[in-house]
Amino acid sequence: MFRRYSYFFYRAAAAIWIGIALLPATYSFAQSQGATEIRVEGAQLIEADTVRSYVPISTGQKITIQAMDEALKKLFATGLFADVIVRREGTAVVIRVVENPIINRIAFEGNKRISNEILQDEVKLRPRIVYTRTRVQNDVQRLIDVYRRNGRFAASVEPKVIQLPQNRVDLVFEIKEGPVTEIRRISFVGNQIFSDSDLRSVVRTKESAWYRFLSADDTYDPDRLTFDRELLRRYYLSKGYADFRVVSAVAELAPNREGFFITFTIEEGKRYRFGKIDVAAKLRDLASDQLKGHIKIKDGDWYNADSVEDVVSNLTDVVGTLGYAFVDIRPRVKRNKKKRVIDITFQIREGPKVFVERINITGNVRTIDPVIRREMTLVEGDAFNASKMRRARKRIRNLGFFEKIDVKNVRGSRSDKTVLQVKVRERSTGEISFGAGFSSSVGLLGDVGIRERNLLGRGQDLLLKTTIAAESSQIDLQFTEPYFLDRKLAAGIDLFRTTRDLQDESSFEQKSLGAGLRLRFEYSDNLRQRLHYRISREELTDVTSTASLAVQEQEGSAVKSEISQILTYDSRDDRFLPTKGFVTRFNTNLAGLGGSVKYIQTKLRATRYFPITEKFIASIGGSAGYIVGLGGDVRIVDRFFLGGPSLRGFEVAGAGPRDEATDDAVGGKLIYTGTAQLTFPIGLPNEFGIKGRLFSDIGSLSNSESTLATITDDKSLRASVGLGISWISPFGPLVIDFSKALLKKDFDKTEVLRFDFGARF
Repeated sequence: MFRRYSYFFYRAAAAIWIGIALLPATYSFAQSQGATEIRVEGAQLIEADTVRSYVPISTGQKITIQAMDEALKKLFATGLFADVIVRREGTAVVIRVVENPIINRIAFEGNKRISNEILQDEVKLRPRIVYTRTRVQNDVQRLIDVYRRNGRFAASVEPKVIQLPQNRVDLVFEIKEGPVTEIRRISFVGNQIFSDSDLRSVVRTKESAWYRFLSADDTYDPDRLTFDRELLRRYYLSKGYADFRVVSAVAELAPNREGFFITFTIEEGKRYRFGKIDVAAKLRDLASDQLKGHIKIKDGDWYNADSVEDVVSNLTDVVGTLGYAFVDIRPRVKRNKKKRVIDITFQIREGPKVFVERINITGNVRTIDPVIRREMTLVEGDAFNASKMRRARKRIRNLGFFEKIDVKNVRGSRSDKTVLQVKVRERSTGEISFGAGFSSSVGLLGDVGIRERNLLGRGQDLLLKTTIAAESSQIDLQFTEPYFLDRKLAAGIDLFRTTRDLQDESSFEQKSLGAGLRLRFEYSDNLRQRLHYRISREELTDVTSTASLAVQEQEGSAVKSEISQILTYDSRDDRFLPTKGFVTRFNTNLAGLGGSVKYIQTKLRATRYFPITEKFIASIGGSAGYIVGLGGDVRIVDRFFLGGPSLRGFEVAGAGPRDEATDDAVGGKLIYTGTAQLTFPIGLPNEFGIKGRLFSDIGSLSNSESTLATITDDKSLRASVGLGISWISPFGPLVIDFSKALLKKDFDKTEVLRFDFGARF
C-alpha cells in the first residue's frame, strides 16, 4: 500500500514540475500571437467602433499588460463610462463597459431669488450631454458661488437624479436659498484719530439695518471688502497719514451662517504736512520756474496724496502743451518723521519714446466702440502717457454705462509701441422710476419717469418724465446727444408742458407748452457754459374776480421766444455734500427774438464752502438778479419772487411787493439774497447721513410796477434765522427747517416749518 501511494505521489510531483517548466514557453507563445479580436460588451448608446477607437490595441498587435492598462485609463478619461473592465480571453481582448447616462432635462427647484435663466447660464451641463458625478459636483459649486455673490452664504444645492428608459436621466438641482447673509458688525482695531463711526462711513460695506432694504451694501462681498481696504487707504492718505496701512481685513461667518463679523486692523501712523515743494525739470529748454505756478499745494498744508496725483496730472498736461510729448513725471518724496513733514520734488524727465500702436476694446456687447473711444485722451499714433491713460479710465467710468472697467497697456509689436487694452462689463442703463414726496412749495407730489441713458448703445440720453403735484404738474421729453458733431458738445432737444397753481400766492394759474434746444460745453474741468433756446406759449388763466388788477391786466396768453446762457464755475470737492470749494453761476436771458414777450434778465449766484473743523462745514453765499422789459412792462410770470427756498422763514412769494387791496404777491424786478450756514454732526453715526445746520438768510425784492393796482413796494431788508436737519435717506433727500423771521413787514407772510422730502424707487 505504501509503495502504491509513493508511486502516485512521484508521478503527480513530476507532472507539476513539468507544467511549471513549460509555463513560460506557453505564456511566451500567447504573447507572440497578435490579438485576433477586440470585443466590446455592454455598450448601448455608444457604438462599439467608438469604444475601440479609444483603445491603443488593434487586431494583429501583441497583447501586453501595459497596453491593457493604457486602454483602461483612456476609456475612463473619456467620461463616457461609469465602469470599465479590460481583460484577455486567449487571443481576444474583451472590453466590458457600463455607460454613463445621457441627460434628458435639467431643472431647478426651490429658487425664488435667482431666476432659472441665470442659473442655467452658470451651469456647464446641458441636455444630451453625458452625466458624470464630477461634472455635477462642479456645477453644484458654481451654483453655490452664484448665491454667495448674492449674499446668501447659507444656500445649499442638492443634485437629484431621476432614472429614465434608454439610459437617460433628468437632473434636478434642489436649492435651499436660505436668508441673506448680512453684515452684523463692522469693527476697527488700531484707530485712534478717527472713530469707528467715521470709518464706517468711508467703507462701502455697511452694517445691516432696516432702512437698507434698497441697497446690497449690507451683504458680504469679498471683492467689496478688498475695495474697502483701498478706500481706507485713500481716506487716510488724503488726511495726511502717509504711514497708514491696513494690516488685515477679516470676515468671520457666524456659526448659524446668517451673518458676518468684519474686523479691519489698521495702523494709522503720524500725520504729516507738506514741506518744501519743488520742481526739477531735466528737459532741454524747460525751466522749472515756469512750472511752479501750476502747483496748487503749498508748504505747511496737510499732506494729501490726491493733491499730489492732481499735480502730476496737471504738470503732464502743461508740459505736453509746451511741446514735450514724452515726459515722465514722478514725485520724489522725502519723509522727515521727526518733523512730520514730507518734501516733494516733482522730477520731470524725458520718458521712453513709446507710441500707442492700437487700442483694443472688449466686453462691450451693446455699446458701440466710438462711445468708448471718444472718452480716450489717447489715440493710435499718440505718444503714450500714463497720466492720460488714468484719466481715460476715469472718463469711461464716469459714463455710468459699465459696472467694471479695466484699462492697461501691454507691449506692442515693437519695443517702442504699446497696445492699450480696454476691458469693460456693461450694466443696465434703462430706468423706470416712480417717485413720491412732499414739499412746502408744491404739496404732495408724485412722478413717473422712463429713461435710457445709452440709447441704442450710442451714448445718447432719452428721458420721458411726468410730475404731478398738488400745485404743479409737468411733462417732459428730453433727448441729449453728448458728442454733437463729434465734438465735446452736449446738445439736446426738449418738449414740455407745465401747469402751476399760484392761486394762494397771486390768484392765477400758469400754463406753458413749448420746446427748447440746448448746447453745453466745457472750457475746463471746473468751467462750463450752457446755451439754451426755448419757444413757448404761456397762458395766465383762472384769474379770480378778486385778484389784483396787476394780475387781471395780464390775463391771457403770450408767445415767448427766449435765448439764455449759464456760465458755471464749480470747484467743490463734492456736488451733494461739499466741504470746500466755490461755485458760481451767471445767467443771462434775452426774450424778444420773435414772440410777444420782450425782456433782458441777469442773475448771479455764488457760494463758498470751507471747513472750520473736520466735521463743521461753513458756507456763505449770495445772489442778485435784475430784469428789465424791452418796450413794455415785465409780465408777472417772468418776475422774481422771494420766499420759500430762497428766503427761509417766509412762505413762497411771502416777501416783497403786494397789492394793498387783494394781498396778492405781484413779484419784482430787482432781487438780492444772502445766506450763511453751518453744517455739523448731531451725534448719530456718520453713515446715517444725518446732519444738523444753523443758518441765517437775508433778502430783498422790489421794483414792481402796475398801471392799475396800488402796490406796496418796500425795498427794506428781510432776515431770518433757523435750525434744521438734512438726511440723505434711502428714500431720497429729506430736509426739515425751523426758522424765525427777524426782519419783516406787516404784509409779509411767514412760516416756521419748512419740509421737503422726495423719493425714487
